[in-house]
Amino acid sequence: MKISVVVPVHNETDNVETLIAEIHQALHSQDAYEMLFVDDGSTDDTLLKLKQAMQSYPALRVLQHQNSCGQSRAIHSGVTAAQYDWIATLDGDGQNDPADIPNLINALKEHDSEQLWMLAGFRHRRNDTGWRRFSSRFANAIRQAFLHDQTPDSGCGLKLFRRDKFLALPYFDHIHRFMPAMIRMAGGNVISVKVNHRARSHGQSKYGTLDRLTAGIVDLLGVIWLKKRHSLPIVSEVR
Repeated sequence: MKISVVVPVHNETDNVETLIAEIHQALHSQDAYEMLFVDDGSTDDTLLKLKQAMQSYPALRVLQHQNSCGQSRAIHSGVTAAQYDWIATLDGDGQNDPADIPNLINALKEHDSEQLWMLAGFRHRRNDTGWRRFSSRFANAIRQAFLHDQTPDSGCGLKLFRRDKFLALPYFDHIHRFMPAMIRMAGGNVISVKVNHRARSHGQSKYGTLDRLTAGIVDLLGVIWLKKRHSLPIVSEVR
């Protein structure tokens, strides 16, 4: 299987080298793979570390946003530039484990369905503070109550999905938090796969709880509006 791994990063200078090495270790036996790290306007040495790593890892490609545009736009830039049909995404903070990517690939092969467009990671054992775990469970419960996306952990950064189906979705900031709902709305199937979740080794989260809550409410209302305005016709040509 040929796969493109897209990783959005912003001020992750202490995490990118380890993450690149782990992705290579997890995927070097694949038929073909590439890593696309999208530097979203970092102000530290993240871009320098990525440029240095390109000398050692031929599969590594680096994209740069001159200014920070947010995680969703960085993912979209990476997926647009990717050359393979299946995309795996990881958060750049190192909390997602690249060793889980082959598990998602194996789950995809086991189901062997044309309608399976996405496999979403499920962090069943969160390695976060108690408050962050609570706020995540609360947000997931609210989202499922309104969107019925049948995904216990929509916010997990570790996902495997079809490139063409993702690019066909209407883009908006923070779409990465609602991808299972959007995929289902477009007619695809989504399954969740249990994945590992690690403590952050370096740096700190770029999102505050209040920021996430405010943006999440606005985005949720927007996705509800999209669902109400969306239809999937069954078309056949009369001869």
